[in-house]
Amino acid sequence: MATALCPLRALGRSALRPRSLHLSAASNEAVVISGRKLARQIRQEARHEVEQWVAAGNKRPHLSVVLVGEDPASHSYVLNKTKAAADVGISSETILRPASITEEELLDLISRLNNDANVDGLLVQLPLPKHIDERKICNAVSPDKDVDGFHVINVGRMCLDQYSMLPATPWGVWEIIKRTGIPTLGKNVVVAGRSKNVGMPIAMLLHTDGRHERPGGDATVTISHRYTPKEQLKQHTIRADIVVAAAGIPNLITADMIKEGAAVIDVGITRVQDPVTAQLRLVGDVDFEGVKKKASYITPVPGGVGPMTVAMLMKNTIIAAKKLFKPKELQALTA
Repeated sequence: MATALCPLRALGRSALRPRSLHLSAASNEAVVISGRKLARQIRQEARHEVEQWVAAGNKRPHLSVVLVGEDPASHSYVLNKTKAAADVGISSETILRPASITEEELLDLISRLNNDANVDGLLVQLPLPKHIDERKICNAVSPDKDVDGFHVINVGRMCLDQYSMLPATPWGVWEIIKRTGIPTLGKNVVVAGRSKNVGMPIAMLLHTDGRHERPGGDATVTISHRYTPKEQLKQHTIRADIVVAAAGIPNLITADMIKEGAAVIDVGITRVQDPVTAQLRLVGDVDFEGVKKKASYITPVPGGVGPMTVAMLMKNTIIAAKKLFKPKELQALTA
């Protein structure tokens, strides 16, 4: 398979040099990486790719999003995704279903969308109501339409360093690191959080072999989780060159846990009540104000990883439309 089919390899070479486009810093403080500016850059790339694809006589890529229930956060996330799709020239639809939908009804809907030739990318917004098995739903989406990268085949191929549809948030973290010029080869990395959709894939991308089909970061990666004592976590993070916080625990990572010059990527996003205004606001897993005084690079919340997740979802939809990741063995498994 041609090198150009691999998003990591295709983007990686040009991403090794820092770009002032998306960086800002005060003296003696970390460079604050603007995920919004980086995401705009990637969406511009996606828009150009869509224009070329359509100009060549191909069908415009189409993304279908299934949204179950009335969760405000989920509705907000889906709206951001469909707005981004329109921005890059991808057509999209949001299919709303009540929280009372049965698992069987949802599986039937996914089956119809899998068999719809007009649908290139398909995602079911998580979380789902408790009576529905999320793993069963993720595995019901056709792997070549699985723009979330959650199907077991895509997860397995990612773990084997093979071409696959990468989960959007981990891919976004990877792109932040590479496009900012943060070195990973031989570096110590701590990933705080082991979720199968975020923490685990981030660790896989960072520690795997850069010479393989789907090149990785060649870092030495430590994964922590809910049963890692805070003092033990600190013993790991204080030695880390890169800390990726993806635990969903506000202010888990504080300045005393970070060594001077470390890069800190904050994937966490939690809604908390502001003690002054009583309004809800978004916070990450990192004590931003404290940590930025010691780190070399840091991502903010909001405006860091979040916009990158949406941008990488657009790239995955284009990959799905071009059917770049449908090798013979995948065709046989999904026939």
